[in-house]
Amino acid sequence: MTDAVFTEEQIEAARKVFAGRIDFLKSAPALNFLPPAGAPEIAFAGRSNVGKSSLLNALAGRKALARTSVTPGRTQELNFFDVGSPIVFRLVDMPGYGFAKAPKDMVKKWRFLVNDYLRGRQVLKRALVLIDSRHGIKDVDREVLEMLDRAAVGYRLVMTKADKVKASDLADTVAATEAEARKRAAAHPDLIVTSSETGMGIPELRAAVIEAIG
Repeated sequence: MTDAVFTEEQIEAARKVFAGRIDFLKSAPALNFLPPAGAPEIAFAGRSNVGKSSLLNALAGRKALARTSVTPGRTQELNFFDVGSPIVFRLVDMPGYGFAKAPKDMVKKWRFLVNDYLRGRQVLKRALVLIDSRHGIKDVDREVLEMLDRAAVGYRLVMTKADKVKASDLADTVAATEAEARKRAAAHPDLIVTSSETGMGIPELRAAVIEAIG
């Protein structure tokens, strides 16, 4: 299930890119640790426990590219991955947001890091904002979407964990999420519905990444 439409050629071209070399570059705990802006970047944002690391691993076709943890909020830095040799673009795994049990000063630090990166990174081509299919858009997600709208950073909503929801409930959640996306200035109108467990939507998500870098 996905509203994004790509040709077989786009799907295959994207598969080949992601089947190639993907290397962890570095972690950046603050903006002064960012790598030189030498390649287009695609950033992944989402609530803690939205399945971001699992989705990145599925996207890359690797089991341990991004760390997964039973403890939400483990990713506390911007993690950069080089795709291609020579490099074609970078994936950026951003700290999860909305984890209520994290210390308030840590939450504030994460928020400043993510906000400053998203608003000031000139090579950022698109943010992919992950929404849990079991819950839909929550207020903490809306805060990030509003910040992206204000900063005029183009983004696409990606539904995760679609295999965990009944088909009828999933359809309702997708419809509600689509309706909200259409109201937002910087949002791409088409959703991509994914499952890192079953592979649903992964080929389309790869194609969307390649499309975004131009």
